[in-house]
Amino acid sequence: MLGLFVHIIDIALVLVLIYLMLVVIGERRNLWMIRGLIVLMLAAVLSHALKLSLLGFVLTNLSFGAAVAMAFLLQAEIRRFLELLGRGEIMQLFSPSSTPMPRPDSVIDELVDAVRELSQKRTGALMILEIGPPIDENDFSVPGVRLNADLSKELIQTIFQTSTLLHDGAILIRASRIVAAGVILPISERTASRQLGTRHRAAMGITERIENCLCIVVSEETGSISIAQRGRLNRPLTSNRLRELLQEQFTPVVDSDTVAPELLNLGRRVTGLWKWTRQLVKR
Repeated sequence: MLGLFVHIIDIALVLVLIYLMLVVIGERRNLWMIRGLIVLMLAAVLSHALKLSLLGFVLTNLSFGAAVAMAFLLQAEIRRFLELLGRGEIMQLFSPSSTPMPRPDSVIDELVDAVRELSQKRTGALMILEIGPPIDENDFSVPGVRLNADLSKELIQTIFQTSTLLHDGAILIRASRIVAAGVILPISERTASRQLGTRHRAAMGITERIENCLCIVVSEETGSISIAQRGRLNRPLTSNRLRELLQEQFTPVVDSDTVAPELLNLGRRVTGLWKWTRQLVKR
């Protein structure tokens, strides 16, 4: 009886830790990564319980490697979790924030509005958007100037004014923040139309090197809007079409209201799997 109680407490503590990580991470595509890691861990435990030593060894090491990879990919979120834990403010994760994070739709609206106005004024612009793990700045020719500012259409328009020192480079956008401006990108070596300027070739160049990003380009000569991904240009675009493409790329943030039910379902599955494993081992 005592052993069963200890196992229940063990499972409950693991679920609490998973819940905290889900709240900190908050993005659905990362939620699937965590689910995959949990499946590997459960499979490793099950294989050890069934005394499948070789399979257990492989799954255990695979789970360890996956955990290390996730720690690298989610380093910013894990750093925030450790900072809250070190300051003794871990309970903040359970309480609603007084300053909620911007929704992806609002960020896209700000971005599209800025691009539309730049296009109408024929102001050249180049923007890099991360759609996955953070980009290694060593892939840039020049990393640019660090800003780390909230994204807004007014800030974007100000940066690309020809009177500013940063207008010639690109801006790097990560989630809802402008990380850097004046970023110089490598030029594509692919044969392209002579109508394409340096900004278009730079957008093609960086998306050829890095798959987890896309670039928005506003032509200074014509005001046309283009988007580059995987080295290919999609042009010309209307602002409405640009909005649709961005909405397709960026998945919505996971609400805390959706995390709890999924965690309960996960708890039921873990408990059921544990009971089934114990019965199988007893046989």
